[in-house]
Amino acid sequence: MTPARGGPCGDHPLLCSLVPVAEALSAQLVGTEGLEPSDIPLVWEGEVVGGLRLPQLQGALARLIDGVERELGGPLGRLGREDKQRAVRLLEDRGAFMLRRAVEDVADALGVSRITVYNYLNAIREQPRS
Repeated sequence: MTPARGGPCGDHPLLCSLVPVAEALSAQLVGTEGLEPSDIPLVWEGEVVGGLRLPQLQGALARLIDGVERELGGPLGRLGREDKQRAVRLLEDRGAFMLRRAVEDVADALGVSRITVYNYLNAIREQPRS
């Protein structure tokens, strides 16, 4: 994170409060002097006090897989069948399979074939949403 000014998160409490959000998103907080047009401006009482720079799309699938591994408590390849299905559901819910080569990469991470991932996805997509 690039501090706005002052301490580790700048001089503004909004920036300090957003540190965990930025970390969870693999994003970066930037001060007003470092804002780029693609950054999300952070406004406090009508004044821009910094910005949130979202990560590049490159590496997005790896970040999604890491998040699911943290949520399920271990590497995808070590999970049982039901948890692997749950992992695919979580990744589907988070949009992972819209990314190029996602099925192949998720299959590798799970230690299963692409066909297995497609079967999990078909079963997920056929289930009615509650």
